[in-house]
Amino acid sequence: MINVCLDGPAGSGKSTVAKAIAKKLDILYLDTGAMYRACGLKCKKLGIAATDEKAVKSFIGTIDLEIRYIEGAQHTFLDGEDVSDEIRKPDVSMLASAVSAHPCVREKMVEMQRKIAKSTDCVLDGRDIGSFVLPDAKYKFFVTADPKIRAERRFAELTAKGEKVKFDTVYKEIVERDYNDSHRTFSPLVRAKDAVLLDTSSMTPEEVVDFVIGKIEEK
Repeated sequence: MINVCLDGPAGSGKSTVAKAIAKKLDILYLDTGAMYRACGLKCKKLGIAATDEKAVKSFIGTIDLEIRYIEGAQHTFLDGEDVSDEIRKPDVSMLASAVSAHPCVREKMVEMQRKIAKSTDCVLDGRDIGSFVLPDAKYKFFVTADPKIRAERRFAELTAKGEKVKFDTVYKEIVERDYNDSHRTFSPLVRAKDAVLLDTSSMTPEEVVDFVIGKIEEK
């Protein structure tokens, strides 16, 4: 079974790279971040605070969350509704960061992720794939970049979708997510000891993909 793990902070470009790698290797791409975003969106729909672990625990065990692949693209369904676009909104990103800090949420999502990875060749990107979800995976990469460059990328991505956002706000949220993700008690954002470090600050997506494919072929 081929499992490629790409971890890193928000806006590092890992999702773009993961999709391209999956396409080149002709295997599945699993956006694990979308799963946590869906959990954050569930909190919003229920009107509960994503930081309220007791309230989150009340629904996470039976959450109706499904990942489907439609015409080669991953779609996230929550309670039977395709929320793939809704979970990309900035406020849901922050909710995802908060809700993902709860052990009950990570345990549930990791259970789903491991099940998928065990049954099919895939590329997974997230915060703790190589360090916690699939610690025995053969191919691991930690993708990062300067915070301001990551904010610029996210700002461009959001404005291209017609979102009215301010760069300063995006940058602040990036820094806040970095702190929250790397300081949570359970399964924080961390580079696995055997993961290849990749700083994409001055690299194009194509250069990053070529680098990763090259490393995979070396093994």
